[in-house]
Amino acid sequence: MPSTDRPPWLVALPSVPAPAAGRGGEGGATGAVLRAVLRGGPVARTALARDTGLSPAAVSRHTAELIGLGLLRELPPPDGPPRAGRPQVPVDVDPAHHAVCGVHIALPHTTFAVADLRGRVTAQERLPHDGSVGDVLGGIRGHLPGFLHRHAAGRSVLGLGVVTGGWVDSEQGIVVEHAPLGWRDVPVRSVLTAATRLPVHVDGHARALAQAELMFGAGVGREELVQLFVGNVVDAAIATGGSVLRGRRSGAGDVAHLPLGAPGQRCACGRTGCLQEAVSELNLAQRAFEAGIVPVPDFRLLLSRARDGHAGAVPMLRERLRTVGRAAALLLDVINPEVLVVAEAAAVHFPELLPDLYEEVAAHSHLCTDPERAVVPTSFGEQVLAVAAGAVVLDAVYRRPMELRTARSA
Repeated sequence: MPSTDRPPWLVALPSVPAPAAGRGGEGGATGAVLRAVLRGGPVARTALARDTGLSPAAVSRHTAELIGLGLLRELPPPDGPPRAGRPQVPVDVDPAHHAVCGVHIALPHTTFAVADLRGRVTAQERLPHDGSVGDVLGGIRGHLPGFLHRHAAGRSVLGLGVVTGGWVDSEQGIVVEHAPLGWRDVPVRSVLTAATRLPVHVDGHARALAQAELMFGAGVGREELVQLFVGNVVDAAIATGGSVLRGRRSGAGDVAHLPLGAPGQRCACGRTGCLQEAVSELNLAQRAFEAGIVPVPDFRLLLSRARDGHAGAVPMLRERLRTVGRAAALLLDVINPEVLVVAEAAAVHFPELLPDLYEEVAAHSHLCTDPERAVVPTSFGEQVLAVAAGAVVLDAVYRRPMELRTARSA
């Protein structure tokens, strides 16, 4: 008979439900207050009223609700001379009570992460896998309880975010297609919801990163943003009006087969010159191996050779960035966002190579007049995959915080 003991990281469950198909809305005024505190906290209630357009009484009511849920906390009044009227007691996001768990499924391994309500990663671990659905999902089921016991005990885990590349239907929680893994129509959410006792949110990693940038990074205070992710797969996400565009069955943002690569490079799709074929980590590692730069086709070894100044490794990364720059130029002209964020290994580890990307943007974009301002590397550095995984849960919390109260009282 299954144990009824509750692990310590389930102290407040049930919690934020996974999104139902077709659910919309922004969580109303309470969500607006919570997001305003995220942007500007610590902040006084009077400033929140100005920022949100709500009455002071409404702001006081909503902040009290959010404090009761453990999402906000009051801080001591700032030092300074006393002012007339009631003391201005600031409120801020409460990092102590809740956490989110994120899982990123990459080609060679799964990354597990715990993050606080500001998206700050407090722990992460990696687990290798063989790429099969059974090994990946079975590994998540088996590793997750111990991981959360080690890193989230004493905090309530508001949900599990699962992100990966390729085509992910976020409403249904299905990985529709992940070509490098060979996955098609994998019901990730239903499998992991049954196995973990957590609300599970599933999305593509480019959309998850766009959400993270809007909440915590380069997109804060901006309405339009494009996220370009370049790893073993190549994806993009488009945010307008502060929300990420999904398209039918969450298919928006497929840029893997844009004809931006070398004409002679044949892609697995049967065509030649596809962007993903030109820049994927898997293919770069193979080409580096064939060129004698690395002893085995491993992209991490290529990065290591580049750090050592290998004469063949650095030019490969520079050429990759130039191709990414041409893709960025196309997206800038088609969408014309306020900022385009690039998540790509060389941009993180070798920022001195970014001028190659900027030169290509300047040469190929008709609209972008200042590439260094319009195109920026990811805000999250080497933690980019961990942040992406947690962001899908945090996005739900900040948009619909009152569902936490509904779930708790259910």
